[in-house]
Amino acid sequence: MKSWSYKSFEIKEGLKPESRHFRYFYSVSEGSEKKCRYCVWIEDDALATHDPSRDFESIVSRYSEQWKKWVMDKIDGSDFRNVVLKYSAEGQAEIDLEAMDGKLTMD
Repeated sequence: MKSWSYKSFEIKEGLKPESRHFRYFYSVSEGSEKKCRYCVWIEDDALATHDPSRDFESIVSRYSEQWKKWVMDKIDGSDFRNVVLKYSAEGQAEIDLEAMDGKLTMD
């Protein structure tokens, strides 16, 4: 897991261990207070568009700067909801986990 700072926030990021699906997490804290979690989920039907070999580490290497900017933009906008940036064959969508009726899962 990698850590970095932005403004007064500490961000820890990494792939969900041992997941069969692509799930990348950014956990945002300010001091000892956990503020939120931002997630990037890539559905199986969209993996090949991100990396033909479907290699999770290659996808992270290729897209991590783009996702880091997304996280910084969320912080800049004071958007501390738990949000998933979900990629599928139909495209991408941001999903507010707190506003959902049920639990969103890929398992």
